[in-house]
Amino acid sequence: MSVHRRSAGPPRSELIADTALALLAERGMRGLTHRAVDEAAGLPQGSTSNHARTRLALLEAAVGRLAVRESAVLTPAELQTLTTPDKSNREPLITALALALHRYLTGDHRHLLVSRYELALEATRRPELRAYYDAAGARFREPLVALMRTMGSPDPERHALSLAAWCEGLLFSHAAGSFGTPPPSEESLRTGFRELLAGMLNEP
Repeated sequence: MSVHRRSAGPPRSELIADTALALLAERGMRGLTHRAVDEAAGLPQGSTSNHARTRLALLEAAVGRLAVRESAVLTPAELQTLTTPDKSNREPLITALALALHRYLTGDHRHLLVSRYELALEATRRPELRAYYDAAGARFREPLVALMRTMGSPDPERHALSLAAWCEGLLFSHAAGSFGTPPPSEESLRTGFRELLAGMLNEP
């Protein structure tokens, strides 16, 4: 396993968190230890413990870094700039949603998805991690709720959940499910988003 580094080296906190994510994807939750992070990152023994003294702290660092890296791929802020009072014209939004999802499915991001699934499952067993995991996920949920409200949804919270669940289902199917290859095209994704939004917003 190798962790990407710039020539000058990333900040140690990022290196540790990125290495933790890579280990989660490669070895699962049992393979994530402070010593394993030190070894995989090429750090002196004890470096990870100095940065994240407990296992919970290490998991929280991984969750926080995962949210940052997924934001760079899915770019939820883009959605806010594309919402428009003209509810009849959803094509720019549909195009942006399809592009973001296609970028995730076709890029070298599978390890991020697998590590997220490991962290999500661990959060079901650790209430303290669940609170942190949910807070990190708010940066994705809140723009979707605002988006559905702007587009005229009569129930933005519920429709945001439906939209997120549809996206999550596609991501899981291609990262760990039975539809691994090939990923859907952007045109197929645009059609799916178009149908989903039309159904939720009570259009024929």
